[in-house]
Amino acid sequence: MSAPSQGAAACAGGFTEAAASRAASRRIVGIGEFAVSNEAADTIVTHALGSCIAVCIWDKSAVVGGLLHFLLPDAAVNPERARSQPATFANTGLPLFFQAAYALGLDKKRCRVRLIGGAEIGGLGGANSLNVGKRNLLAARNILWRNGLLIEAEATGGSIPRSVALHVSGGRIDVTSGRDLIHEM
Repeated sequence: MSAPSQGAAACAGGFTEAAASRAASRRIVGIGEFAVSNEAADTIVTHALGSCIAVCIWDKSAVVGGLLHFLLPDAAVNPERARSQPATFANTGLPLFFQAAYALGLDKKRCRVRLIGGAEIGGLGGANSLNVGKRNLLAARNILWRNGLLIEAEATGGSIPRSVALHVSGGRIDVTSGRDLIHEM
């Protein structure tokens, strides 16, 4: 996940925002998507993380923030979906996510990385026996570590669904479950 040359950030399964000036915006990220912004007024949000992982990044100096919501650790389980929606998987989504952030000015040395999700939600049939949440968390940690990116904070594991809001202006992350704020990073 090295930094690409400067230029427009284009990415499959996600989007970037580099508008010169516009009003505050709330960017919703679905499963298998990501958003990256260099607009301080933006808030990037994802809802109902169960076993999925939200990887949140932020660079204070560049005022660049991003959020990736991936579903599974490895694209090998569904190569067709990996081609059409690479952000669904940790191993294909994370490189694209970081390339888009680098294109907007994020510097790897200043990057703050935080992880949210990876729960084992009950009532999902055999999903708990597969430990999808734990496998997702291990995949994210491994890919980030191999690329020299340290994780600053986590709100992971457990058995509750979480929603995440990343405020690009200051890098604050609000983690909620239902209507309750359960963690601020």
